[in-house]
Amino acid sequence: MDVFPDFEGLAGIGEMEEVIGALLMFVLVIAVLMLIVSGIAWAIGASTGNYQVASKGRAGVLVALGAAILAGSGVAWINWLVSVGEQL
Repeated sequence: MDVFPDFEGLAGIGEMEEVIGALLMFVLVIAVLMLIVSGIAWAIGASTGNYQVASKGRAGVLVALGAAILAGSGVAWINWLVSVGEQL
């Protein structure tokens, strides 16, 4: 039995895929910019001995990495779920 979702059954699915792709691009660009800014803040805070700025920068780096990983792995996860659904 070949089970696969009918993506053409909904009107406007192509536009929805384009919007999701554009949002994913914006999330990844913002995550990279946040990673750069937070890394700079972490470096400045660590070099000047300001532990508060260093800890905020470190937290920003971790949040940016988490957001990039979640946004990037979302597509792979959905593709994996679709391939598992085909095998059922």
